[in-house]
Amino acid sequence: MPSDFLDTLIDPLDSMSLATAAGRMVAAMLMGALIGWEREVKHRDAGLRTHMLISLAASLFTLVAMELTSFHADPDAPLRFDPLRLIEAVTAGVAFLAAGSIIINGTNVRGVTTGASMWLCGAIGLCCGTGDIVLATMATILALIILWVIRLSIKPIARSMNEDSDKP
Repeated sequence: MPSDFLDTLIDPLDSMSLATAAGRMVAAMLMGALIGWEREVKHRDAGLRTHMLISLAASLFTLVAMELTSFHADPDAPLRFDPLRLIEAVTAGVAFLAAGSIIINGTNVRGVTTGASMWLCGAIGLCCGTGDIVLATMATILALIILWVIRLSIKPIARSMNEDSDKP
């Protein structure tokens, strides 16, 4: 019984290998980082971590959509749902909640990274719901790297760049 439970809980990807999925998520994260780094250097509110999380979430939503389109249903049963509508509904609903976490006070904007992380959690939830626990775990680990490691490493670099730009 426990083996059956684990087999249904941790269902491998059908549309691609885990290495391919991980590579695609890392590529999205790195490309988001390139744009986010430029925003970070320009002291914009949505910076490195926010752009990385958004790219990772978009990649994850796409991977989940690809998994749902390779869904194996009973060939004799009529398909009564469109699995991609699930992606649309979760994306829109979580985006609405994430937008509510952003606070604008004059020129000060807070909560953008929180909004991006909420959106990513929506994608992670979809992965878990479709049985892609491994994919959700990979995305969670990448998100924690973005949120913790990048934050710890970017602060000293940004501080030194600010000091350099303040010099005449």
